[in-house]
Amino acid sequence: MSTYLTILGFNSAIPTVNSSPTAQFLEMEERSFLIDCGEGTQVQLRKAKAKFSRINHIFISHLHGDHCFGLPGLIASFRLLGRENPLHVYGPKGIKKMLETIFTITETHRGFEVVYHELDKTESEKIYEDNRVEVYTIPLDHRIYCNGYLFKEKPKDRHLNIKEIAKYDEIETCDYHNIKAGKDFVLSDGYILKNEILTTGPAPSVSYAFCSDTRYLENVIPIIKNVTVLYHESTFLHDLKEMADYTGHTTALEAATIAQKAKVGKLILGHFSNRYGDLTVFTDEARTVFPNTFLPKALEPVKI
Repeated sequence: MSTYLTILGFNSAIPTVNSSPTAQFLEMEERSFLIDCGEGTQVQLRKAKAKFSRINHIFISHLHGDHCFGLPGLIASFRLLGRENPLHVYGPKGIKKMLETIFTITETHRGFEVVYHELDKTESEKIYEDNRVEVYTIPLDHRIYCNGYLFKEKPKDRHLNIKEIAKYDEIETCDYHNIKAGKDFVLSDGYILKNEILTTGPAPSVSYAFCSDTRYLENVIPIIKNVTVLYHESTFLHDLKEMADYTGHTTALEAATIAQKAKVGKLILGHFSNRYGDLTVFTDEARTVFPNTFLPKALEPVKI
């Protein structure tokens, strides 16, 4: 099962006619994750033809409006669409109070449970795991408490070598699960068929790192080392580094430096200041350090 990232919005604080605040839709191992939820996210989800009912886990990086103000409306829409399954919301401590206050004042009745996972640690931690996917926090350095998120596929099953398996009548279909999991097969005479004979290597697991608003921070490098794709904010060009530091943001050159030092496969930039009309200046700057850098394309699924 392939992993796809759809960037719903990528500009900084103020929405424009052609771009929306930060929000991303990640499909990994048949799971659908929403990452940040700026204003207008549910409209962008509609345009992307995403199925609302498949979103069971939402990850919010921090409580600045351009990253979370779309969340109350989205949750209200879930109710109107007849949702019954629990919704898990991960975000900084205070997100429960923010949302529940809005729901109380507006008398929004949900009809389903919202399970809050409030975060306050300053070191990376595993916050989600099932049999196929793991999610870790990436502590960042913004003006308020902020996390990025690392999504990792677990190692996949090996592929069956059916031509080789067919040579042995003792191997039945019910044995396939154990063989794909890497186990040897013991014949009735005690002879051990090594797994590498019965299978070929698994498809490589992929990973995706989302680094939201942050100053240049080398502490993230060990966490995101060798990820398949990195999204990193780059609000300014490097000639405005002083402003980037003051406002808690990163320059394109700095984002590329992080990508280069972490040896990631691909870098996608985002969260651009509205002062820039031509966004190619960001890739021009970043590619001097990390050539495999790209601009986001809103609503276009990218295979990871």
